[in-house]
Amino acid sequence: MSRSSSVAPDRPGTRDLRALARLLRFTLPYRWRLLAALAALLFAAGSVLAFGQVIRVVVDRGLSSGSAVALDRSLLLFLAVVVLTAGAMMARSYLLNWIGERVVADIRRAVFDRVLGLDVGFFETTRTGEVISRLTSDTALLQVVVGSTLAMALRTSLMMLGGIAMLAVTSPGLTGLVLLGVPLVIGPAWLLGHRVRRLSRASQDRVADVAAYVDEVIHGIRTVQACGHEPIDRRRYGEQVESAFEVARRRSLTSALLSGIATLLTFGAIGVVLWIGGHQVLDGTLSGGELSAFLFYAILVAGSVGSLSELAGQLLRGAGASERLMELLEARPAIAAPNDPVTLPRPTRGEVRFDDVRFCYPSRPDTAALEALSVVVRPGERVALVGHSGAGKSTLFQLLLRFYDPAAGAVRFDGVDLRALDPRELRGRIALVPQDPVIFAASAWENIRYGMESATDAEVRRAAEAAHAAEFLDRLPQGFDTDLGERGVQLSGGERQRIAIARTILRDPALLLLDEATSALDAESERLVQDALEELMRGRTSIVIAHRLATVRNVDRILVVDGGRIVAAGRHETLIAEGGLYARLAALQFQEPTPARAAPVV
Repeated sequence: MSRSSSVAPDRPGTRDLRALARLLRFTLPYRWRLLAALAALLFAAGSVLAFGQVIRVVVDRGLSSGSAVALDRSLLLFLAVVVLTAGAMMARSYLLNWIGERVVADIRRAVFDRVLGLDVGFFETTRTGEVISRLTSDTALLQVVVGSTLAMALRTSLMMLGGIAMLAVTSPGLTGLVLLGVPLVIGPAWLLGHRVRRLSRASQDRVADVAAYVDEVIHGIRTVQACGHEPIDRRRYGEQVESAFEVARRRSLTSALLSGIATLLTFGAIGVVLWIGGHQVLDGTLSGGELSAFLFYAILVAGSVGSLSELAGQLLRGAGASERLMELLEARPAIAAPNDPVTLPRPTRGEVRFDDVRFCYPSRPDTAALEALSVVVRPGERVALVGHSGAGKSTLFQLLLRFYDPAAGAVRFDGVDLRALDPRELRGRIALVPQDPVIFAASAWENIRYGMESATDAEVRRAAEAAHAAEFLDRLPQGFDTDLGERGVQLSGGERQRIAIARTILRDPALLLLDEATSALDAESERLVQDALEELMRGRTSIVIAHRLATVRNVDRILVVDGGRIVAAGRHETLIAEGGLYARLAALQFQEPTPARAAPVV
């Protein structure tokens, strides 16, 4: 199994939270809710900050005065502030969580929409598991960050700034001492935060590697077990998991150091302030209520600084996830519709023309898959492509569907260069029946209707009958409503092929591309499906990749492909008479078996 590299190799990335800020545009549709949430956030932070003054009033006017009435009034004020704070916190929590969930849902949709629009070449060089990891684990992490961590960071920042301001109001002298200790706390947090950021990105990349490996092994589980490869895959998977664990361990250690150092320095500074403030109370230069309020604000600021050091690590992890998602959001497909696409003529004739085409796959830029290839397929003509594996036959299909653009030359459909067309319109006129058909985990109705959602149940059933698929589908437990399982595991190879043929019959394309569509069928099913294909091919352009030459004796023309070029063309009899590659292939396939020598009589 291949071990291709992911779309984004390991790298440090940015050294700040700007990657998260790039996602703010997703909040714009909900700006009024966001403003309401921010208002509730400000009110909640302000009401918490008011507690310090309430404590000062309770101590200086309630307790120190010796009046029960003054104490009751002070406590009523305290209760009122508690009620207002609780209400503001409820509103803030709901609104910010709603915005977080909504924004992440929109990001998921936007990333998935972008992935669906990327060209086939992107997936040729990108592991499927890597993309899945970004759509699942990265968005899950971002959901936590946007839904709660970011809100907590905003609230904590406001509490810290407001607390410092209230400290200055309560005792400017002691506030100066507190501020002198701020650099001692911020410095280590800043340095360790950068390391957390790098390790967070590396940790997410390792998790993506694990997901990619699992995706690859599970999809090829039959090959894995048939080859007895389980011990090797267990070992390799274990190595991937341990690598991910090691990076996560280093990130956790750095985060713990960040939190511990911040807490130690912050509360150490509070101890110093308490010692100095206590002496001022003893000297009579500071009241007990003022010291109580000051300690409240000092603890509030210290707790905020400690929380911010932890939240910074979580935010940096979110920045890593955001960065990986933004890479997908900002990826631009190499194949896209032009700004002013040409419309195909109607009715579509199905003429195909390759004009001196040269093409290299993105993963093999130095090796030409097609070289100076020119050919014309006339409307309604049946053409077979014959040649060795890797000769370029499937590449012709890839270019016709405009999964790739040629490096030189042009591919035309009904006289229009494919690069001037909207790929969706082009592909709507073409149907492909691959050798290994794709069946989705859905009902037979949905699988056959996959290329034509507007088709009625009656049209789907007629297509299934034409492909000789209705008989075995009706025998399933729920008939056409039966879920066919992931990749059609409930069906045989021949049954999957007939589902794909029914899907093609339903689409009624102008150009039919067949990649040896009957290769997986037994003799009886092949005859039935061949009859259906004969009916389907009548009156429309058809190009067939032929691995078994017996299936293409009756086509209008056979094109022999070798080394990315058309080396011969003609009907079966003509090509046999000419000799060359086709004659050699035919001799290998049609030769009579050598009679077995009789065993000697003992």
